[in-house]
Amino acid sequence: MEPIHIVGAGLAGSEAAWQIARAGVPVVLHEMRPAKGTFAHKTGDCAEMVCSNSFRSDDDVMNAVGQLHWEMRAADGLIMAMADRHKLPAGGALAVDREAFSAAVTQALHAEPLIRIVPGEIADLPADGNWIVATGPLTSDTLAQAIRSVTGTDALAFFDAIAPIVHADTIDMSVAWEQSRYDKGETEAERRAYINCPMDRARYEAFIDALLAAEKTEFHEGETAGYFDGCLPIEVMAERGRETLRHGPMKPVGLTNAHKPDEKPYAVVQLRRDNALGTLYNIVGFQTKMKYGAQTEVFRMIPGLENAGFARLGGIHRNSFLNSPTLLDDRMRLRLRPNLRFAGQVTGVEGYVESAAMGLLAGRMAAAQARGRDLPPPPATTATGALVHHITGGAEAKTFQPMNVNFGLFPPLEEMRSGRKGRKDRYPAYTQRAKDDFSAWLAPQ
Repeated sequence: MEPIHIVGAGLAGSEAAWQIARAGVPVVLHEMRPAKGTFAHKTGDCAEMVCSNSFRSDDDVMNAVGQLHWEMRAADGLIMAMADRHKLPAGGALAVDREAFSAAVTQALHAEPLIRIVPGEIADLPADGNWIVATGPLTSDTLAQAIRSVTGTDALAFFDAIAPIVHADTIDMSVAWEQSRYDKGETEAERRAYINCPMDRARYEAFIDALLAAEKTEFHEGETAGYFDGCLPIEVMAERGRETLRHGPMKPVGLTNAHKPDEKPYAVVQLRRDNALGTLYNIVGFQTKMKYGAQTEVFRMIPGLENAGFARLGGIHRNSFLNSPTLLDDRMRLRLRPNLRFAGQVTGVEGYVESAAMGLLAGRMAAAQARGRDLPPPPATTATGALVHHITGGAEAKTFQPMNVNFGLFPPLEEMRSGRKGRKDRYPAYTQRAKDDFSAWLAPQ
């Protein structure tokens, strides 16, 4: 059997390779790192996480991304299996030790006899064979130009930012305290998974002033900065209004200062554990385009971080993606070149889990084709199906932007018209329907 080729060993490419091999079809996985790196990647490992270390909510009853987790686990997903194996306490979220997670994914792929990992950059799109392009938001300039040549259109683009990481032993715990918002989590460790740094109004106002005045990264001539709302730099949020951060990543609700329980903070900066040792913490929601010198100066204004040591500072990079509603069919194939499938963030989904889910689906579809049959996408009533329906035709092409999975993508429930209106009823009904329909889709495979 001819192998299926995958370009890119990120979360989507790694998941696609796993699914194909599990179907008994050989895979060649091409990865340009570490010989050719990117702005954000630090290693040559597969499925390296470069922004947050969180897969977001793991609640598969009340949350759409939690339902996506459930579907990927049901489909024997490698990414979710390794995330579960290397999870960190994070309240109701699924956060992972990013280095251990990536190393485990890499080891699993190398150990699979049907997967061959080949180093080196793919600079063109082959006209024959069965290929999946899963190069992510940091597609190389050479391959991006090849994609533009084939599609006859420019890829859309926005700018993505990453948050800084702090050494835990440099956080002043006489000021900060451990607590998950609303004390979420089943264990004591989960309920104390975050470190919180409180601000009074005067410190908050001074912080906003410094944030707005700080020196920022400039864009190259001709580049227009459009940001995905789910990953806005904090400076951009602050520019939208002085109270924006206090109602966003710095909201003080659901938290009680252990040092001053009777004093309500005006704003709170949260840090989430970034590795299993608990030696590194990332600043939640603090993606930034500030220059490095400005970052250390501004972030050390946060109470408890006056002497913070940074393992990594934040940064910003260009993020390219296809106008998938016009270019891809519902089997994730490029209409102009059906031998090419696309998966991951390059298709216009946003988030680790969404990217991996599109890799899972593309891998299963490619493996089915290699075995002489057609695999339709899951029903749009499922999280996976709702997402792929959105990017391959459900979204408005003229205004297409990267999208996280959310219940707004799901078809309405019939019973909602007969009295079921609240989220407490609606969301469990969505997820139960999704579980039933996804299980039915998996059964004959």
